[in-house]
Amino acid sequence: MPAACQVFQHTDYLLEIYLENIYIAAEPFNKHDVSMATKTKNENMDQLISDFSRFYILTILYEGPTHGYQIIRRFKKRVKKEVSPSLVYPFLKQLEKKGLVKHTVKPVGEKERKVFELTPEGRELCTGLFKRFADLVSIAIEPSLYVCAHCGCKVYEGGYREMIDGKELAFCCMHCAGSYKETRNIAKKTAQK
Repeated sequence: MPAACQVFQHTDYLLEIYLENIYIAAEPFNKHDVSMATKTKNENMDQLISDFSRFYILTILYEGPTHGYQIIRRFKKRVKKEVSPSLVYPFLKQLEKKGLVKHTVKPVGEKERKVFELTPEGRELCTGLFKRFADLVSIAIEPSLYVCAHCGCKVYEGGYREMIDGKELAFCCMHCAGSYKETRNIAKKTAQK
């Protein structure tokens, strides 16, 4: 079995465990149980946040070769949170050990740095993880989407609503609303002939 397939299976297993731990909460019987339940919940949340940090590190690596300090800077700039070097560097070593990342030593400014790059197997893994993450996000926001009555695109927030023939219709923009009304008028005139 290819290494990437084994990693996908392992990722499925970890995701299943994390989701179970997040959503299963024991009913505390006394104050001691409350503090233990809170501690367990906090540890699970810390692990989940750590996993999202690793996921984001993979997105940075997916963009192209980079060194560890640059990963830390990009992470802070984009996520507005600090990521610990004690998370970044061991994770890079794990990825390298599994053949998902390789490094070369290159001069960066006055220093030499290990520049990390995804291997083809690493890119394949990331593509699969990103697809699965996109599917999860889609499932989460799908109930909040509405479909433009004219072009059929899905709109999450904003958009344009208008009453037409006594019905409130949703559009992605006022231009689609105008085109919709124009198309309906043309269709009505054609039907009358």
